Amino acid sequence: MTPENLPAPVDPVPQYSNPLEPASGSLFRQLFVILGVGFLVATLFTAWTEPGLLPNALNDRIASALQSPTPPSMWPTATARPNPRIGIVAGHSGNDSGAVCPEALGGFREVDINLNIATRVRENLIALGFDVDLLAEFDNRLNGYQAIALVSIHADSCIYIEGATGFKVAAAMSTYYPEQATRLTSCIRTRYEYVTGLTLHPGSVTLDMTDYHAFSEINSQTPAAIIEVGFMNLDRQILTQEPDLLAQGITDGILCYIRNEDVNVLPTQIP
Repeated sequence: MTPENLPAPVDPVPQYSNPLEPASGSLFRQLFVILGVGFLVATLFTAWTEPGLLPNALNDRIASALQSPTPPSMWPTATARPNPRIGIVAGHSGNDSGAVCPEALGGFREVDINLNIATRVRENLIALGFDVDLLAEFDNRLNGYQAIALVSIHADSCIYIEGATGFKVAAAMSTYYPEQATRLTSCIRTRYEYVTGLTLHPGSVTLDMTDYHAFSEINSQTPAAIIEVGFMNLDRQILTQEPDLLAQGITDGILCYIRNEDVNVLPTQIP
């Protein structure tokens, strides 16, 4: 068969199973391009156009649509933690006078010495941000009392005893954590001695101290101690004239315990 007698070539059949599919895809691509360009133009127009050239309502709607919403906070609101609570018992207050010196020595009463010092200790600790309860000798709040520490303040007899000078301190060993009460006592002993210059007089610790009634009344997890700040006879000058010094010694002892300071390292040695 000669070339001029050959049939005219036929266009190949498209390889798509559905002849409408390529046309539909092309149409969607064109529509997507048009919408994208329109959005870009609108964005640029909004960004470069003075707000006054757009109607107020339209300007507000566009700005609202383009603004990213602020995601809600995933963190709870912080709750303030309560301050550590400390109990200070003013020995004999609200109950009796305690020991009393004869008129020849001034006639002052133990209860007044105790309350004066206890009040100043409380003021010192409050100034440092602690919650402090000033408690009477048989205060109803002592029943089940819970605190980071409790200290009862007393003074010793005004009867003259040769060499009876200095302070004494004892721990509440009946508590659930006796080692904490022992540490509290050690802190008070070292800091009080350092600040006041008074020396420890351990030989005269009595059952009234080791079995102090409040030790069995407070919560068993509250570390507690009792201090006899000095003898009202031979130490009467410092007891009556320097209550701030005595209060500072007790305050420093409580802080030593709360701040977990090294008992054997005195404040001047702390870097």
